Amino acid sequence: MSRPFYTLDVFTDQPLQGNPLAVVMDAEDMTGERMQAVAREFNLSETVFVLPPLNAVNSARIRIFTPARELPFAGHPTVGAAVLLAELRAPEILARQHLGIVIEEEIGLVQCTARKVAGKTRASFDLPRLPAPAGIPPSLPALAAALRLAPADIGFANHRPSQFSAGVPFSFVPVRDLEAVARAWPDLAAWDEAFGEDGAAFVYTPEAVQPASAFHARMFAPGLGMMEDPATGSAVAAFAGVLQAFEAYPDGDQTVVVEQGFEMGRPSLITLGLDIAGGQLTAASIGGGAVIVSRGTLAL
Repeated sequence: MSRPFYTLDVFTDQPLQGNPLAVVMDAEDMTGERMQAVAREFNLSETVFVLPPLNAVNSARIRIFTPARELPFAGHPTVGAAVLLAELRAPEILARQHLGIVIEEEIGLVQCTARKVAGKTRASFDLPRLPAPAGIPPSLPALAAALRLAPADIGFANHRPSQFSAGVPFSFVPVRDLEAVARAWPDLAAWDEAFGEDGAAFVYTPEAVQPASAFHARMFAPGLGMMEDPATGSAVAAFAGVLQAFEAYPDGDQTVVVEQGFEMGRPSLITLGLDIAGGQLTAASIGGGAVIVSRGTLAL
């Protein structure tokens, strides 16, 4: 059997930037094992498989795979899938108004909105689950060894290492400046002790390359089949919990832009929306652009 596939670059409005994503359509007859094999074949940070929704009122069901395993939720696959579904199914509506899309993921229903902005397609989604603490962070020496940093590189202002999850757990490692972020790299001999075999580390600093960005970040997850990821929406979703813990944003709607992928030559911009009421995070969203780069037929 053959089925169409597309590749997109996500969290960018320019081809060959952002985070690449493969999307396989008409995947309802594929087993999980087959999907995992196809994800290994594409060898991108994630591959999405689109299936009919379990509830006909929803837009689609998707399954998300890294080269190593399935994920219940991920940010750039959600944004990319929403943009692609909007472009394929309702381009005329998309050209004149915002388009609501409801995607079924393993984590639950994800409410998305696609829109055209200056001729480019963007999508955002409401977090299906607010971030929550996900354990005790590793010791400072263990973190420094696993990331090839000095202990003095870690921490800024009142930010300290933490662990949060909005569906996928991450260790968050604040570092003092861009120079320290640039030096960070996984030491596989020390990685498991700090983060565990499947652990993921999000290294961030308030110094940024672009003036509109609030934070600069890198994400490493060697156990998930990606030494480094150009843009990680699920990490930025969990990062909302970090900001709730260490920042003092006023009540109201806040917008935080996180830049990632610059060290890889894949600059990406992830927009994190925060709703603060009574000093507490009550809702959050992830948004960004996506562009279709290629299309073809999967002969499987």
